[in-house]
Amino acid sequence: MKRHLSKLYLLLALVAAAIIARYQSSIGPYYFQIIMYIGINVILASSLNLINGFAGQFSLGHAGFMALGAYTSAVITTSLHVSPGTAASYPVFALALICGGIVASVFGLLVGIPSLRLKGDYLAITTLGLGEIIRVIIQSLNFLGAARGFTGIAKLSNFFWVYAVVAIVIFTIANLVRSTYGRGFLAVRDDEIAAEAVGVDATRYKIIAFTTGAFFAGIAGGLYAHFVTYINPSQFGFLRSFEIVVMVVVGGMGNIAGVILAAALLTILPEALRAVAQYRMVIYALLLIIIMISRPQGLFGQRIDWGRIWRRLSKRPSPPAEGKT
Repeated sequence: MKRHLSKLYLLLALVAAAIIARYQSSIGPYYFQIIMYIGINVILASSLNLINGFAGQFSLGHAGFMALGAYTSAVITTSLHVSPGTAASYPVFALALICGGIVASVFGLLVGIPSLRLKGDYLAITTLGLGEIIRVIIQSLNFLGAARGFTGIAKLSNFFWVYAVVAIVIFTIANLVRSTYGRGFLAVRDDEIAAEAVGVDATRYKIIAFTTGAFFAGIAGGLYAHFVTYINPSQFGFLRSFEIVVMVVVGGMGNIAGVILAAALLTILPEALRAVAQYRMVIYALLLIIIMISRPQGLFGQRIDWGRIWRRLSKRPSPPAEGKT
């Protein structure tokens, strides 16, 4: 029953994205940009949540996978001279996004097999180094624009593409977590030694989570590249990885709905603080500190029961019994 409902929700989300995309030109450019960034950040945070929240690993190199997807898809579309609005542009764009995700996941697999035998801080340092290696290699390749950046990318990302991918990513992760693989992820996260003692191959489950998360990060990178139309290695540095980690931690590790809300909130918040431009990043940092002190499990750390919230909101007071004053 839950599977049928989740497929229905996915279909409704895709239809809604297609309908809204027809009217996206009526949205102001500034607000449309924020909406697009929210969608891309939801994909990135949800994919990292699979690694950090459900599999219990601590990755700090997610921006590296985003960079691989961005550059791979950009090279494909520019090499084929794809331009927006043509009949062949969107099938090629879809293929470019998938190729970007595959390159990111293959790279994650090649590095993940040896590095995911590490735990805790050692894994965090390794993935941080991985992200920086990817950035530096890209910065030294002239055919990718090196430090100058990659220009001439067609503007192919629109509301439908970004939010259709958001719906597919959430659908995939939610179903993956409910499957036997999900139980394996949670067992490894809760107690890796105990999981291995009962026959769970912890390294295998960690690699599956890592490569799946890297695949979705690569697709997010492709969407980002074809929205901003210019990419530079500095856009995929450590700070970008840190921003994604903050979204996962603030939303609550292992909480799908919480991470989505946190990604939206932390995309909007810096823009909302532009009125105090001189101090906005100081205020932003202070708010994060306050959240972590008051809610160490994350702002939405507990599982959000949407049904219960709806029942409470829709509940009406019962009429008084007859004969009572």
